[in-house]
Amino acid sequence: MKSKNQGSFMGLMPLVIFLILYFSMGIITGDFNNMPLMIGIFIASAISLFIKSPVAEKKTFVEKVEIFTKGGGESTLILMVIIYMLAGAFYKVAGAMHATETVTNIGISILPANMILPGLFVIGCVLSFSMGTSMGTVAALMPIAIDIASKTGVSLALVSGVVVGGAMFGDNLSFISDTTIAATTTQGIAMKEKFKANFLMVLPAVIITIVALAFWPMDKANIMTPGAINLVNLIPYVLIIGLSLGGMHVIPAMTISVLSGVAVGLFHGDFTFVESFGVVHEGMTWMQDMAVIAVFVGGLVAMMKHLGGIDWLLAKLSKNTKTKKGAEFSMAALVSLVDVATTNNTIAIIAVGPIAKDISEEYDITPQRTASILDLFSSAFNGLTPYAGQLLTAGALAGISPVSIMPFVWYSILMVVFGVISILVGWPYGTAKKVEEKIENKLA
Repeated sequence: MKSKNQGSFMGLMPLVIFLILYFSMGIITGDFNNMPLMIGIFIASAISLFIKSPVAEKKTFVEKVEIFTKGGGESTLILMVIIYMLAGAFYKVAGAMHATETVTNIGISILPANMILPGLFVIGCVLSFSMGTSMGTVAALMPIAIDIASKTGVSLALVSGVVVGGAMFGDNLSFISDTTIAATTTQGIAMKEKFKANFLMVLPAVIITIVALAFWPMDKANIMTPGAINLVNLIPYVLIIGLSLGGMHVIPAMTISVLSGVAVGLFHGDFTFVESFGVVHEGMTWMQDMAVIAVFVGGLVAMMKHLGGIDWLLAKLSKNTKTKKGAEFSMAALVSLVDVATTNNTIAIIAVGPIAKDISEEYDITPQRTASILDLFSSAFNGLTPYAGQLLTAGALAGISPVSIMPFVWYSILMVVFGVISILVGWPYGTAKKVEEKIENKLA
């Protein structure tokens, strides 16, 4: 199985250089903040404009810059920038009008100490499933997670990992998630068919995450006594959850929630009308770096495509497949590496989908299983890539390095583990032939 365009490894050199530079600096100095992501991505982007690839059409410097800028202006990236801005605004407004504090106080008052973290994870799963976006979920729940950390003594990295893990649950399984739509469309199946297969693959990861969080040591003596609870302060969170469940797009849902928070804050006298603009602006400025990084990553990915890096990945990992398990591992590796290279799991699925479909047909793999593998692994690695949107946002809001959060995104790590186990044991859904036989037996 070969890609029509064999590509060139030179196309991946900007990403390789960035990863070496970023991680070596962090390991050597003991602090990943010593190599700001913005600087690392900027250096890689600059290098991409000067690299020559044997498969890339010759372009002038101006033409290369145009390729870069078009990539940075890609529609999904601009959408991410808007969500970043709204995330910052929501974070600041929710804190200023005490919505975050109220939610935390309710949780501490009602839940046993050992259920606070599992509760945060489950809320993340429900919210992300209803919103269909991991970014919106991280933006909504990080203020609560940060407040929980301050009142319970739990590390910021852990609560951030819990939120990102819950966010990736819905990113992978939601019926309105871009990844679900991309996976089912490229494999030509209904969403509910993919959901059944995919859910069985990740169910053990969900259960183990909840149990592990329940056993995480949390000294009740360290938990601060919850303060006053004003249910009116819950309006922004009630709205963002309710509107998302009702199917509203994340942008208007978050905008309405921010505006409602401003209204409640004005009503309670938490800030004046004039001060409310400063509150929203301060929240947005916190996320400016993340927005610029997203644009640079988009341009970098466009240059790597032009230089043949993505095609090289697809060609190398798909050509030596010889067995059914090997075919499934090839699909998993392909979508994972393309996701790490592009930081966008939807784009990764769209790029790998046609090749995965050819592989699945050749090795008698059900389209449900193929779509599940593509969605599962791309979502898992998106939650584990320190320069992808989810960890960038969580790290920015928490004021910590995205790399420090990675070990605590337990759910995404377990998604990979059980995805691999599922391939090894061939469950659920084996070959297309076996599925057809089961259906025929039921009908008989």
